[in-house]
Amino acid sequence: MVETVSFRNKEVEIAGHLHLPENFNGEKKYPALVGIHPAGGVKEQTIGDYAKRLAEHGFVTVVYDSSYQGASGGEPRLLEDPTTRVEDARCAADFLTTLPFVDSDRMGVFGICAGGGYAISVAQTERRFKAVATVSAAPMGEGSRGFLGHLSPVAEQIDTLEMVAQQRTAEAGGAQPLYAPFVPETLEEINESTPDLLREGYDYYRTPRGQHPNSKGRFLLTSMDKMFAFSAFDQIPELLTQPLLLIAGSKADTKVFSDQAYELSKGPKELFVVDGATHIALYDVPEYVDQAIPKMAEFFAVL
Repeated sequence: MVETVSFRNKEVEIAGHLHLPENFNGEKKYPALVGIHPAGGVKEQTIGDYAKRLAEHGFVTVVYDSSYQGASGGEPRLLEDPTTRVEDARCAADFLTTLPFVDSDRMGVFGICAGGGYAISVAQTERRFKAVATVSAAPMGEGSRGFLGHLSPVAEQIDTLEMVAQQRTAEAGGAQPLYAPFVPETLEEINESTPDLLREGYDYYRTPRGQHPNSKGRFLLTSMDKMFAFSAFDQIPELLTQPLLLIAGSKADTKVFSDQAYELSKGPKELFVVDGATHIALYDVPEYVDQAIPKMAEFFAVL
């Protein structure tokens, strides 16, 4: 059962889907989950598939398009603002607490790719989330300041920020906005040196495998200053005391981020490695998703 819902993050209306358990009974109280989509993604893609499967395990689950993206409101379009993304998740929790069939004391959060980073980030300061799980986690701040766990030289980071500053000035003067792709936009951009994350990202987001008309696969270039200023991991040792489940593929080039989060966490934690899976394979390949879902359902049973 899926219901179309909406809630607000300040003045922005957020478009969501509420996945309900089979044999749903509005007189009962259910544990509830908030699901956060990957960067460039929307609720109808992998996060929606996970939400549907988790609802089959008895969880009321809400997924949504982030502010400025997909079917949600907000200007400028395709802004990737990590602070707003974290607030979106808080607002989703607000929404769940208004539902009479949700047990507000049994809420968790999960995310895929960048959504996993945002899930970790929001759980550090949102105590209504009693547990947090990630799939192929890729924190946006840490990821933007380097590539796949390798920090870019400071001079390169400053060059990027200089470029963003110039673009902001140009747009303030009436210039058209510029956008950057999250994954290659054409097959011609891919060669033997292209990382699996980007190669398979093209296959998921740019082909019928996973593409959706609301998923543009790009972001506003002037998002970069906000991304550079953000950290999903900085308060893990002190503030992330809730149980943490990190799911990553053994062949994922982003597994380094799950390893880092695991090492930083001082609370209850588990790193669940899916043998043979890559980053994108955990989005939709049954062989691997069929391992991730039962693990998450078992994990969130603590709620």
